[in-house]
Amino acid sequence: MVEQRHKPGVSPEWIQEQLSGFADLEHRKLQASSDEAELLYIKSVTDGQSISQAVIAPFYEMDSGEAYGAYLGGLPGSHTEVDGKQALELMLGGSACIRSGSRIFICELPKAEAGAVRETVTESVSQGPSDALGEDLTVNLNLIRRRYQSAQLKLEMTVIGNISRTKTAILYDESRVDHRVLAELKERLDTLQIDVLQAAGELDKYISGDKVRIFPKTIVTERPDRVVFNLAEGKVAVMLDTAGYAIILPAIFNDFFTAMDDKIHLPVVGRFLKLLRILGVVLTLWLPALYVAFTSYNPEIVRVQIALLIAGSRATVPYPSFVEVLIMLLMMEFLTEASLRLPRAIGPTATTVGGLILGQAATAAGLVGNIMIILVSVVAISNFMIPLNMMSFSIRVLKYFFILAAIATGLVGVVCCLVGFTAYLCSQRSFGQPYFKLFALESAGSGKKGSGEK
Repeated sequence: MVEQRHKPGVSPEWIQEQLSGFADLEHRKLQASSDEAELLYIKSVTDGQSISQAVIAPFYEMDSGEAYGAYLGGLPGSHTEVDGKQALELMLGGSACIRSGSRIFICELPKAEAGAVRETVTESVSQGPSDALGEDLTVNLNLIRRRYQSAQLKLEMTVIGNISRTKTAILYDESRVDHRVLAELKERLDTLQIDVLQAAGELDKYISGDKVRIFPKTIVTERPDRVVFNLAEGKVAVMLDTAGYAIILPAIFNDFFTAMDDKIHLPVVGRFLKLLRILGVVLTLWLPALYVAFTSYNPEIVRVQIALLIAGSRATVPYPSFVEVLIMLLMMEFLTEASLRLPRAIGPTATTVGGLILGQAATAAGLVGNIMIILVSVVAISNFMIPLNMMSFSIRVLKYFFILAAIATGLVGVVCCLVGFTAYLCSQRSFGQPYFKLFALESAGSGKKGSGEK
């Protein structure tokens, strides 16, 4: 609650004038014996039940207007002296303006449309917690603090967006965080000038620091347990109101291949599963490019039986191997995108049936070879082994660079492309930290390993 005294520019009349055209603006006058009060609030963003219990009912229960004013002044979170701009921001954020006698109060009573805690959708695990972050920042902070009960867990609040005024929380463990990373994040947020911010992915693009990039440099996650784990490792978490995802930074390349249930499995099993995901990335990137290289440029590298097998499967294909690869990969991209956009009731069925019919018909018509169907299936399956979607999408795009290199110069192009992207990864930084580092980063405060998921 914010108390405002002797500010002639801030009054219910002035606020009502500034908010003219608001059909959901509620203006009431309260009268009890010789005392009267005036109430102004926006119904769509202010909690009506709190207005009734904390503002209207006490007015009729108090003996005098002075006692009512003292009651409003003693509510938790009271502040004094706000200007007109701050008063409007508070009103738009769910506050109520109350005039009692000559005193003006602005009480923060926002409406919180918080439903039940939902289950994870994009980051499923076989074991472990299944609750996910929601769209209410208060609920999300509760999920984090329930798991991280430490006095060192600090929380800073800021507002981003000239129009959306999105509440943003910055969480970090003061004893483990790298304060240089924290300072760089705050500097980027302070210089951020945007009108509307509604999703964590949008903020990730703005604070990454690179105009053109292929790989994500922050983790965008819906799992509170992943946030807690990374906070304990010395990283910083950024959470938005109205967004069911959190941003974790800095992030290194190795972090994107760790699933949260790897911590639950036996160490040998966890490392084996992580090795499978890395192998899946290798297959996704190299299989299509190597198929083009071995078929059109360097068939002498593979065994004669394999070369003859590939040539036999392509006997009826009327165009070069790279056209065959591009057609089938693009069709797989179409099916993947359609499965995301179709209604959930028919999406899996439609894309599965469509893929089967498409592959069978293309093979029967002689437009693609049987080996090509197997290759595309392996690429599609292995790409979705990556636990975090942002890296999965990057790998989906990156494989086309390898295909183009194979089209240009065969196996030599694939090797050059691999060397080039490895050098690119080694040159990248995530908030000053080496991006292609395969080990945990050092936490500045405690000297513990604190910025990598192993």
